[in-house]
Amino acid sequence: MRAPLTASPTELDSIPDVPAVFLLWAGQGKPYLARTALLRRRLKRLISDRGRVSKLLSLRGIVERIEYWATGSALASSLLHLELARAHFPDDWERITRLRHPAFVRLSLDNMFPRTNIATRFGKGLFFGPFPSRAAAERFDAGMLDLFQIRRCEENLTPTPEHPGCIYGEMARCLRPCQSVVTIEEYRSEASRVEHFLRTNGASLREPAEVARDRASSDMQFETADRMHQQVEKIAAVQALAGELARSVDRLSGVAVVRAPRPGAVDLLFLLGGRWQDAVRFSPGEAGASMDRRLRELAATLPPGGPANLEHLAILTRWHGSSWREGEWLSFDSIEKIPYRKLVNAIGRVQGGKTE
Repeated sequence: MRAPLTASPTELDSIPDVPAVFLLWAGQGKPYLARTALLRRRLKRLISDRGRVSKLLSLRGIVERIEYWATGSALASSLLHLELARAHFPDDWERITRLRHPAFVRLSLDNMFPRTNIATRFGKGLFFGPFPSRAAAERFDAGMLDLFQIRRCEENLTPTPEHPGCIYGEMARCLRPCQSVVTIEEYRSEASRVEHFLRTNGASLREPAEVARDRASSDMQFETADRMHQQVEKIAAVQALAGELARSVDRLSGVAVVRAPRPGAVDLLFLLGGRWQDAVRFSPGEAGASMDRRLRELAATLPPGGPANLEHLAILTRWHGSSWREGEWLSFDSIEKIPYRKLVNAIGRVQGGKTE
């Protein structure tokens, strides 16, 4: 975190009216932490004799020092606000930041008979997400399970032929491990297919189905081709339910391109392995190498990322799904797979103020 700029309450007119995160320090005790889209205006409301005093809070005559960090975007402000809250309010930062954890689909690989469930905390197993809500995660989970035959029950299974089973077994949508219809190895093989589906964002199922469809069509086996085409469409519908963000969390990476406080520059906020990295200031107009080459050199200096941070993913989900989102988001699986051409175009749009 870069060092803050400082000012006294008598220097309000010299403070820029820009997006920022700030701390107000009194003679003793903890500071007042907040973020704002217009710094000077907000400070005058809080501490100036000339400004309109807030009906909720007045700090006139109390504040002795102002520390502030100018930011160019709401996303950068959210990340800095979280960092400062953790540093200055270690026992109360969760209430101050008011971050709502996103939902994930969890595959319990440690279970003898793996199953999926919806989770908002990390633990053992494979986590796929984030989703903006529990309902969105449940819709994806239900659609995905229709493609496989793993169990949907929540009980700790003790397989026996006398087990009553469930409706999914009767409909041939579960391998019925509860009734010892399959061995542990056979069931885990199906669970491995689910794991591979999640780790590849559905490609492990969609690509073979597309190949089989095209082969059947070439061989003039039109009924088979039509059946495979319906399967491809069903898989694609499940992939669409995942949305733009959801990935296996260990492969959850991307970059947010947002405006920087300095004119003519952008901030590149890289999320690697589910954890935000420090913002990188990038000036497209600098002389020298091409933007593509400069971005590749920049990527070579990035850390490996991870482990995933729930609060970081909460900020990502809130920003990405908001109506006030500024900037652009590009997903990728790893640093080696950054889409540089798309990144160059996104930087140009954000710098020119043409983002949607």
